[in-house]
Amino acid sequence: MTPAVNPFDLNGKIALVTGGSRGLGRAISLGLARAGAAVVVSSRKLAACEAVCKEIEAAGGRALPVAAHVAKWDELERLVETACWKFGQIDVLVNNAGMSPLAPSSLETSEELFDKVIGVNFKGPFRLTALVGARMAAGDGGSIINISSIGAFNADPSVAPYAGAKAALNAVTTAFAKEFAPKVRVNTISPGGFLTDVAKGWATEEAAREAVALSRWGEPEEIVPSVLYLASDASSFTTGANLRVDGGTYWSRRPESA
Repeated sequence: MTPAVNPFDLNGKIALVTGGSRGLGRAISLGLARAGAAVVVSSRKLAACEAVCKEIEAAGGRALPVAAHVAKWDELERLVETACWKFGQIDVLVNNAGMSPLAPSSLETSEELFDKVIGVNFKGPFRLTALVGARMAAGDGGSIINISSIGAFNADPSVAPYAGAKAALNAVTTAFAKEFAPKVRVNTISPGGFLTDVAKGWATEEAAREAVALSRWGEPEEIVPSVLYLASDASSFTTGANLRVDGGTYWSRRPESA
């Protein structure tokens, strides 16, 4: 018998991950590299990107660190141009960068905070998807994965702008899936609570038992299989979808981590 083809194989593919130097983004960057992709690791701090790229290269992979602020459109254009100059194309885009600062109330949410949250969680992914999706559609196609949050389904008042931004990201996922079809697939992953470095304030075992059907929080590496599914040919007939990776989270009093 001939060996089965690995549908999750990303050898020869180029992936770009925003917010790729920490938390879920770091796990995603390393996971894509293990699957064979060359990875462009981007976040605001170059040193943090370089550290992840060194991990990838030490394991025999290829990586490129690029500092960029996703809310600044001119920096996104530079990010795309740099990635394509180095590797020739982008086959997989993971819009992972996000921020979810707390606000005491909607009335006390400042314009500066509102604009910052919307910029990072919605405006930036919108622009980067447009830039990369247009290139993919004009070329050999590709896969775009937006990292949203279950907070978009069950918003907490303390993170209302964040939840609204993620809900908007969910909506434009559908629009982009239609716009760039049939050569580009655009999908969403909605994580629940994961044990990243920002989880220290709320990730207690008691809260997990109360809020999550699996009675625990996720480990960052547990997001990787879902990303590989959507990034690879394994999801060749999947676009415009929203995949919840939340351990069965139906209700929670805490802000979401994604």
